[in-house]
Formats: sequence, structure tokens, C-alpha cells
Amino acid sequence: MNVSLILIILLVGAFITYFAGDKLASKVALFFSLAALGCSVVLLNHLNAGENISFMNAWINQPKISFALNADGLAIAMLLLTTALTPIIIFSSFGNDYKNAKAFYALILFMAFAMIGTFLAADGLLYYIFWELALIPIYFIALIWGNGDADERRKAVVKFFIYTLAGSLFMLTAFIYLYQKAGSFLIEDLYKVNLSAFEQLWVFLAFFLAYAIKIPIIPFHTWQANVYQKAPTVGTMLLSGIMLKMGLYSVIRWQLPLAPLAAKEYMNIFIVLGIAGVIYGSIVALRQKDLKKLLAYSSLAHVGLIAAGSYTLTLDGLRGSVLQMIAHGFVVVGLFFAAEIIFRRYETRQIDELGGIRTQSPKFTSMFLILVLASVALPSTFNFVGEFTVLYSLSQVNIWFAVLGGTTIILGAYYMLKMFQNVMLGETNSKTFADVSVNEGISMAVIIGVLLFFGFYPKPITDLITPSLETILNVINKN
Repeated sequence: MNVSLILIILLVGAFITYFAGDKLASKVALFFSLAALGCSVVLLNHLNAGENISFMNAWINQPKISFALNADGLAIAMLLLTTALTPIIIFSSFGNDYKNAKAFYALILFMAFAMIGTFLAADGLLYYIFWELALIPIYFIALIWGNGDADERRKAVVKFFIYTLAGSLFMLTAFIYLYQKAGSFLIEDLYKVNLSAFEQLWVFLAFFLAYAIKIPIIPFHTWQANVYQKAPTVGTMLLSGIMLKMGLYSVIRWQLPLAPLAAKEYMNIFIVLGIAGVIYGSIVALRQKDLKKLLAYSSLAHVGLIAAGSYTLTLDGLRGSVLQMIAHGFVVVGLFFAAEIIFRRYETRQIDELGGIRTQSPKFTSMFLILVLASVALPSTFNFVGEFTVLYSLSQVNIWFAVLGGTTIILGAYYMLKMFQNVMLGETNSKTFADVSVNEGISMAVIIGVLLFFGFYPKPITDLITPSLETILNVINKN
């Protein structure tokens, strides 16, 4: 058994979902997403037993391209994140009606297929193909099933598509250059290429442009808030919960080991860019009146801190970044789903039109509060583990980096608790807020359960990812 089975399940599932028809599409998609999750758990057990679950097969002879999938602990962690969140996202959508549902749910599975391919790919060109494939389904999901004015939505989505595609072309150019040096796209061969400091700088910047747009890191973030707002909530969950992790993961897997001299030389600049995103995202979030936009800028602040941790080039920084990637994936999906639950009942996301929900739905209020506290990294939540580790790594480089990075906790606590107060507390709203349904409650409970469990016991994930990160650091430190 190897990891290619996951890709087969999701790709076949996407086709079957489409041909199942609109009535059955959501249930079929949920079945295949759960099958992929089950298969991921089985593969994790095989990996822990010391078995080789990677896959490699010759694909194209000239140029030399292999269909190679690497299943080390880091890749499996991202695989589990994707296959765990995908069924949650699909199940959370059961409270909405979608026109042409068969295409909608098929695109979700196809996007999961492409994102998992990106996390697993061990051949540069195969990785690039999966990277670009993931862009296609989210483009149509946001364009066809999105919110607001159609023209504004089209402009926002097209900007996102062109912006991301253009950045990725620089990465493709870097891969072609590396292929000319190595004679192969395989990641282990690319790691062995000896480049001068000047060559590494340009390779590093080419990869950075692609990843900075996808994550996003300021000043490449201008597409994010509008797309998050205009996309349907399912699309926003996929973007924020999983897709942006493709960029963060790729910094660790591809950018840093391929250009370590440039990474070391200009480390402080990129840490500063990440921290700038923390401060900028937090300040802009304070001024938002739309709940979805507030959460979008909050996400920008958090991923800025994750990126800063990655560029410290320390084991604590890389480990904290991966832990925070996973924690952020769950909490941001939970928060956007909470915003969707509110929208289903009040048909507005304007914060000043909400309030008084607590008196009508104490259960939802309690669950929403836990998600808010997890977002601000309260001790005993998963986000605290990752955020503390990242801040510790920043202090190893420069104590002021840790101080400035820590503003995400202070400012985050302020705008998130202020938002909670305005949305949930106050006098009873004149509009009726129905209590959470069974499927809404299950989705929220699963997310909260993950955040609390790994907040108290992160060791399984830490043990899973640490050997892979140590291997990557050894590659970086050879130069």
C-alpha cells in the first residue's frame, strides 16, 4: 500500500460525485472524503511501522520526469490535515443549497486531490502541475457559487487567478534552470545541485514570489480579503484552511533547502516581512465591519507569524510553523463556519447588525467562544503550542523579533474578543437565532475536539514531523 491510493480515491470520487447527480452529490462526496481520511490513517500506521509508503515510477523520458510521491512524516502530516478538513468542510455545507451541486462537490474533491498531490510530490515538475491544478477548482467555486455582486466577484477572482498564476511562472523558470544543472526534477537530485550564492539568490526569489502570493505575505496579499469575502464559505475554508498551507509547506520543503545560502544571508529581511504581516493584518482587522473580512485579515496576521518562524532556519522555528499550520487550519475553518452559521440565520455579515445571540443560543455561543480563544492562542489550545514554539524560535534569532511577533497575541485578543462581544453579547436581537442543528454541532464539536486534544497532547504530531524537519535542516546546513 502506498500514498498514490489517496490520489486515486479522490480523483475517482470527483468523477463519481459528478455523475451521481445533484441530489446525491453531497453524500457521495462525503463518502469519498471519509474514505480518503481512513486511508490516510492506515498509511500513517504503515509509516509508524517503518514501512515504505512512498511511490515512484518513471513518467516521461525526455525531459526526465518521474511520478514520484514522497511520504515522510512532514508530508503525511499535511496529508492528514487535508483529508481531515475536507470531510468537515463538505459536511458543514449540508445546510446550504447549491445549484449544480454535482459540479460543486466534484470540484471540492478534485481540489483536495490537487492539494494532496502538491504536498506529496517529490518531482519538481509533478509538484508544479499539482500546484497549478489546485488553482482551477477554487477559481470556479468562487466565481460560480460566490457571494455579492457578480461583476465585483469576477474581478476579485480573476485577479487572484492571474496574480497566482503569474507568480508560479517564476517558480517554473527556477525549476527549469535547476533541471539544467541536475538533469532531473527529483527533489533529492535538486538538493544536491551546487549553485553559487548569486544563482541561489535568484532561485530563492523566484520561489518566494510564488509562495508569498499564495500564503500570502505582504505586500503580495492584496487579493486575499476580497476573495475570502466573495467566495462561498466552503471556498473560503478550502483557501484558508488548506490551500495557503501549500505555500507555507513549500517554503520548508522546496525553497529553503534549494537555496540555503540565500536563506541564511537574507533571513532577517524575510522574517521582518512575516512580522510586518502580523502587525498589518491585526491593525486592519481592528477596523473591519464585515465578519468575514475581519477573519480574513486575522488569518493574514497568523500566517505572517508562521512564515517568520519558517525563515528562522531553526528546528524550533520549522517545527512550530508546521504545528501552527495544522492548528490554524482547524481554527480558521471553525471560525469561518461559525460566520456561515450566523449568516444562515441573519443573512448579514455586518458586525453592527448582529448581537444578542448568546441569549438565544448558549450552545453556539460557547463553541464560538472556544474557537475565538483558540485563535488568540490561549494555553491548552493547539494554537498556543505552535505560536509559543514559533515565538521561541524568533527569540533565538533576535529577541525583538519575538516581541514584535507577539503582537499577534495582544492585538488578536483585542479584535477577536471585541468582535465576539459585538456579535454574540448584548441585548436580545429582534431576529430569531435558531439553535445549532445536528450537523452544525457535529462539525463544530469535531474541530474543537482536535484543538483541545492536541493543545494538551501535541506529541504525536511533533514526533511525526521532527525527523523530516531534521533531514531538511541537514540539507540546509550543508552549505
